[in-house]
Amino acid sequence: MSQENKTQTWVSEFILLGLSSNWGTQVSLFVLFLTMYLVTMVGNLLILFLIRLDSRLHTPMYFFLSVLSFVDLCYSNSIAPQMLAHFLSARKSIPFPRCVLQLSVSLALGGSEFFLLGAMAYDRYVAVCHPLHYTVIMHGALCLGLAAGCLGAGFTNSLMQTVLTFRLPLCHNLINHFACETLAVLRLACVDISFNMVMVAISGLLVIMLPCSLVLFSYGRIVAAILRIRSAQGRSKAFGTCASHLTVVCMCFGTTFFTYLGPRSASSVEEEKMVALFYAVVAPMLNPLIYSLRNKEVMAALRKVSEKFRDNR
Repeated sequence: MSQENKTQTWVSEFILLGLSSNWGTQVSLFVLFLTMYLVTMVGNLLILFLIRLDSRLHTPMYFFLSVLSFVDLCYSNSIAPQMLAHFLSARKSIPFPRCVLQLSVSLALGGSEFFLLGAMAYDRYVAVCHPLHYTVIMHGALCLGLAAGCLGAGFTNSLMQTVLTFRLPLCHNLINHFACETLAVLRLACVDISFNMVMVAISGLLVIMLPCSLVLFSYGRIVAAILRIRSAQGRSKAFGTCASHLTVVCMCFGTTFFTYLGPRSASSVEEEKMVALFYAVVAPMLNPLIYSLRNKEVMAALRKVSEKFRDNR
């Protein structure tokens, strides 16, 4: 890029470097991620379908699960289709407006998912610690309010980060990533980005630590309540209602803490790509599998729908 373009504040498109420049590797990655993407679509749509059809799943727990599945569907679709197309493309470009949209949507949905996990932890706390008042406390208006609050928090954070990121003058349009991601775009700036990095850190702290604090509080009370149950069967049943959610929480928050609180290395850019892959592709695929394979009610609903389908043939 010529010298006079190094201070430009507008570019018409960005070029993404992706995960690999080797054609054979890209074809292999295309097959792998296409399979994962299809599993994600089928799994999350199936969860939404089952919750919609089976009245036994019309509870606060499954309401939040349906919102989580919807968020996972949208999150995966904001990144995966473009990534798959680029695996088979010689020129991996993305128009400026689409890059802004992709960054804002993926950031909003990623933040919303963390807040949703916190709300789901609170739901499990009420179910285990206040079972007799569960339906009174977790009424429809509260569930809708919590879900709306989670989405609102995610989109508010995204709007702030998107505006702060794209107000900067850019030196070039070559993004070392497979998608438009905040830190990858900030590296293109021609000016000091210290303020942006502080805001990213504050944003990450709020989006991660606030839900995590609610999760720790909820599960601390849940564990204490379970330990007070005298029968082994009762303890097993109480823990069973939380097992799927706890697995997803450990997976999502564990990855985040390992990445951002662990020792930094010279390959931090590659680590960022792996983390982005995990949240955009791997987590949305695993969530419905965890909630279906580890959940007797979901499996029962699946068997019921399958039997109805066979009877109608």
